[in-house]
Order: sequence, then structure tokens, then C-alpha cells
Amino acid sequence: MTPVVRFFKFVWRALDATRKVLHLILLLFLFLLIFAVVSPKVPPIPQKAALVIAPQGVLVEQLAGDPLERAVAELYGQERPETLLRDIVEAIEAAKTDDRIQVLVLDLSGLAGGGLAKLEEVAAAIRDFKTSGKKVISYGEAFDQSQYYIAANADEIYLDPQGVLLIQGYGHYRMFLKGIIDKLAIDVNVFRAGEFKSFTEQFTRTDMSDEEREATLSWLNALWEQYQAGIGRSRGAEEETPIEAYVNDFVAHVRAHRGDLAAVALERGLITGLKTRREVEEQLKSLVGEDERRHTYNHVLHTHYIATHRALRPLKRKDRVGVVVLSGEILDGSHPPGTIGSDSAVRLLRNALDDERVKAVVLRIDSPGGSMFASEVIRREIAALKAAGKPVIASMSSVAASGGYYIAMDADEIWASPATLTGSIGVFGIFPTIERSLEKIGITVDGVGTTPLADALRIDRTLKQEPREVLQLAVEHAYRVFVDHVARARGKSFQEIDAVAQGRVWAGVDAVERGLVDELGSYKDAIAAAARRAGLKEGEYDVEYIEPPLGWRQALALQIQTLAARFTKSLVPSDMLAMRARKALAPLERELTRLARLADPKQLYYYCPCQVE
Repeated sequence: MTPVVRFFKFVWRALDATRKVLHLILLLFLFLLIFAVVSPKVPPIPQKAALVIAPQGVLVEQLAGDPLERAVAELYGQERPETLLRDIVEAIEAAKTDDRIQVLVLDLSGLAGGGLAKLEEVAAAIRDFKTSGKKVISYGEAFDQSQYYIAANADEIYLDPQGVLLIQGYGHYRMFLKGIIDKLAIDVNVFRAGEFKSFTEQFTRTDMSDEEREATLSWLNALWEQYQAGIGRSRGAEEETPIEAYVNDFVAHVRAHRGDLAAVALERGLITGLKTRREVEEQLKSLVGEDERRHTYNHVLHTHYIATHRALRPLKRKDRVGVVVLSGEILDGSHPPGTIGSDSAVRLLRNALDDERVKAVVLRIDSPGGSMFASEVIRREIAALKAAGKPVIASMSSVAASGGYYIAMDADEIWASPATLTGSIGVFGIFPTIERSLEKIGITVDGVGTTPLADALRIDRTLKQEPREVLQLAVEHAYRVFVDHVARARGKSFQEIDAVAQGRVWAGVDAVERGLVDELGSYKDAIAAAARRAGLKEGEYDVEYIEPPLGWRQALALQIQTLAARFTKSLVPSDMLAMRARKALAPLERELTRLARLADPKQLYYYCPCQVE
């Protein structure tokens, strides 16, 4: 090769390398441009402003679903709105010591509940905020039961003159499917252990059994008492509260006020006054000044405020209390957030185990249970954390029952809210067969097998006595395993736990009396307990949520997909009719989805049907 040829090859390689670098710079520029276009514009916080707490949808411990799918669904208005509980609480806590925030405004019109235990976490944060001397004002065109529980903590509560404050108490209603099962000629073979394990009754009855009525009324009354006590604390009337009288005599009061619902709430002392939104905004302008650009009072939404607050956090300390959020039904395998997949949860727990900076772990549990096998897989990983010398504290949110209790029971300490629904220590199994359904349309099934069990678990064959006995024995064994695990974890005898088990649901205030829970307290109390057990001093550790990482490829895809969705949304109108139909069928869809998820290897489940309305 001549010197001239070598020279030109060198020049070519140099130009090619330069081309690649320029392409990379161009790509980076395009990516930055995309981020700039789709990133939310966070307005600056005025030097004198109100912090507006405006949750949308249900308060949750964990946003459900894949982040990419959730972002696109949100743009089309197809997602189920959710608000992270910790975002609300953290924003209120930060505003307490922020001199720029002069007043807290509660706009609860978009709140759709989330459980009394979560509502109390927000209420407690508001009460703590008020110790700063700053005012809290709440306004609504209407208040439902969940919204009012939080609004009641405000110094001033204003209701629109045409509004209503509707409190109904707690109820537990669910669909019973026996009628349609009979019409379809399906045989649902049910096996259970626990006198009060009522989940399976929806397949075998057309109404609620006496045992379920007794158990359900017990925890419903406990929730109702906690609700009234919470309103009493908020309104400064701890000895007595007008809530029960307001509900029981509501029709009479409405009659006396000739249908003026807002006047009833005012006359009963549940609100400060009747004002329109504009009147409240004028009042807020006098407190924090006017935003002339937006023609309203100076304010910042909690979503923007918390983003700014987190961006200014100091560098993390070395020692940490790790938080693993376990929210949703417990299923086998890997699942997105909002559902507890056994494999997904194991990965998070092992991350906590392998991270030397994590000195203790808090399990934040909000689950009615699910697969027995998946619950056991998660319990083993929690035992491994303890064996490694890392303290584990279980912090129960609104529900930690059945499988939710199973994954909590081995913790060094179990903390619950007085309104947490827990217990439900029982087991059931379900195996449907459709032989009679097929016969109705002229299909029959016949054949031979080498053993009596060859056709034992075929969905198109009637379940025989032998496999039926096997399944019932397996359920009873699973129940004994459950109770035995709880007894050893709680330092009690099998008989003591069996007496409070039997599938019965307990409110946290009752569960602590029966030894199923160690302490009543908030999520912050559980964090402090974990730090104490790890020997960490206040102010010398951080709280870190251990979550699936969102890599740069996922983050980039999220931004690009969001941008594309915003573009196509303007071209493709949403199908409002389909959306309304789906909303109307949501209860049935929820039940069918739950049934479709019952895929435990042994068809055994730790599940609590404890849903309140």
C-alpha cells in the first residue's frame, strides 16, 4: 500500500468518524427537542401563593399499569384516574415550612375515594400543616363522603349555594352469580376452609349468608365509627359528632328546608358558609394576591409543587429505609404496578436485600390477597430479608387481608390504621365444569383413561367424588398451613389464631386487640419504627422507594409515544358512546376480570371480598 493510498484511507476514516459524531449530536438534539415539547411546563412558584391540593380519581399507593400505556391512555381520557397518596402527603408536608405558601386550598371535586385509611393519612398531614399557623380553605360544588372527610380538616369549608353534602355511611354490596350460572348450566365446584370465608358465596348463593352478614356488619360498623371519630377530631368535637344524626335525619332536614340541600349542611354546622367558586377566589386573592396573567389568585397545583420540591432535594445520604409497595391483587409471575406479581415482587425484595445502603425495609401493603402460591413465594423472600439481618416492618394501608395479611405476618412489626381491613385468614378453591352447558347445545364428551384420575380435572367433565375430596382436603391443609404460619409469626398457639381466623375480616382497631397487628399508626410511624430497629437516627437517613427502574430507552419511548398520542388525539375523536358503555358495565367487567385472574397452580386462594361503597 503506497503512502498516498494510506493517506486517503486515513482521511476517509477521519471523515467517517466525524460523520458519526455529527449524527449522534443531531439525534441528541432531536431527543432534547422532543423532551422540551412534551415535558410539562412547570410554572414558577410565586413568593406569596396558595398550594392547591387537587387529587384526581382514586388515592392509591401505586399507580397501576405500564408507564407507556398509562401515558397514552391518559391523553385519550381512557385511563382510570389515580393520584399517588405519597405525592399529596409530601406536598403538604413541604408546604408547611415553605414561606412562599401562605394558605392551603383543598379542591376535592376530582377525588373518588381510595379507602378510609388513605384519607386519614391526608387528613393527618393537613392537621400537622395547620400547626404552622397557616390557613386551610376548602371549597366544593358538592362533597361526597370521602371528599368531606378531608375537607372537614379545613379552617373554612365553603359549599356552593346549589350544592349538596352527601354522606351515606358504609355498605358492602356485590354481585351474586348463581342465577346466571344456573341458566348457563355451569357447575361451579367450591371448596373452602373458614366459617366466614365468604368470597365463594357469589357462585353458590343468590344473597348474603347470615355468617357473612354478621362478619361484614362488624367491620362496616368499625369503619363508620372511625369515620365519625375522624370528623369529630377535624371539627373540634371529639366527644360527639353530628354526622350520624345528619345521615339518619337527612330526609327530614331536607323536607324542613324545602329541598335546599346546601342549607341543610349549613344549618347542621358541617360547613362554614355558602359561596360560589368566584367568591372563594376573590377571598383567596385578598390572602395571596392576584395572578393577573391567569386572572385568578396566586397559586400552584400540588403536582407542579411536588415536582419542583423534589428537584431541589439535597444529595442522598448513605443509610436508607427502603420501601417496597405491594399494591393490588396477588398473582403468579410478573405483572405491572398496581398488581402484585410474585416474580415482580421478588425482584424488588432482592434489590432491597442486595443494596448495602438499605438498612431496613418497610412493606407498604394495600391488597385483598390472591394466589396462595404467589403469596408464599413473596413470604419466603421477606423471610430471607430478616435472615440477612435487615428489619422488616409491615405498614398496612386500606386493605391488607387474606393474602395481603399472609405477606405481612412475618414482619418484625405490623402497623395498621384503625380503619385498615385485615385478617380474612381463610382459603378457598374453585373449579368450574361445563359438561351440562355443552349438552344444552348438543355436545357430549366421552372417552377412556388409564386411571380413575385421567378425567379428574377436565372442565368438560363432571367433577367426581374422588377429586372433589382431594381438593377439599388440599384447601383444609392450606388453611392449617396459613394458621400455623400466623401462629409462629405472632408467637401464639394454633388454637388462638384459629379462633380469630376462620376467614373473618377485622378492622385494624379490632385486629390489634386480637393480636393480629402490633401497633396502630400511620405510614410515617412505620418508617420511624423501621429506622429505630436498624439503629438509624432521625435526620440521618433517607426513605427510598424500591421500584422497577425506568431505563433511558423506556423513558425516551415514553416521551415519543406521548408526543405521537397528542398529535393523533387531535385527528381521531374519542368514542364517547363506547366509553360510557364501558363505564356502565364496569362492575361486571371487574368481577369477570377477577375470575379470569384465578390461576393459582393448585387453584387455592387467599382472597378477601372486603370492598366498601
